[in-house]
Amino acid sequence: MPNVAVMNMAGKEVSKIDLSDAIFGIEPNKAVLHMAVVNYLANQRQGTQSTLTRTEVRGGGKKPWRQKGTGHARQGSTRSPQWTHGGVALGPKPRDYSYSLNKKVKRLAMKSALSAKAVDNDLIVVDSIALAEYKTKEVIKMLGALGADKKALIVLPEMDAKVIKSAANIPGVRTTQVNELNVYDILNHDKLIVVEAAAHKIEEVYA
Repeated sequence: MPNVAVMNMAGKEVSKIDLSDAIFGIEPNKAVLHMAVVNYLANQRQGTQSTLTRTEVRGGGKKPWRQKGTGHARQGSTRSPQWTHGGVALGPKPRDYSYSLNKKVKRLAMKSALSAKAVDNDLIVVDSIALAEYKTKEVIKMLGALGADKKALIVLPEMDAKVIKSAANIPGVRTTQVNELNVYDILNHDKLIVVEAAAHKIEEVYA
């Protein structure tokens, strides 16, 4: 069972917490992590790219020259794909790239991502994050004290507008709640900062 120090916002250890082996102590499955990341990125694609086919390009109704006797190759329209300003052959059209993963695969991927952070000592548990006012400087100060002043993902137990907005304009820093946590964000950040209450919620959800 991983035993992790619980820090305060000043970067000082205030207690210890035993995290669940089943969630924070498994052997990370790289294949499943890869599947989860590819799935997340595919689901983010808008799929709105579109090109015009020869039937959709304006013009080209008149045959450019007669069929035979000109010495040119026969042409039926100036909007064929081989013509400048012609339509595009086999170009992209709007489509849905999203697909779903098996529930067990999703859960294993999340446990693998959390365990990977715990193994690499990139998991930081804080007792609480409380701001008296909207203050970006306070969040920057906290990140510096925790040694997470590069790319950091802050996991809150619930919505906290002051923390979210105070961290919103810090490059490389992202905030999320337990119910919005995903594998891609965990792996895409150097440090995972989890509020103690959020850690307990994660254990409840993925137990």
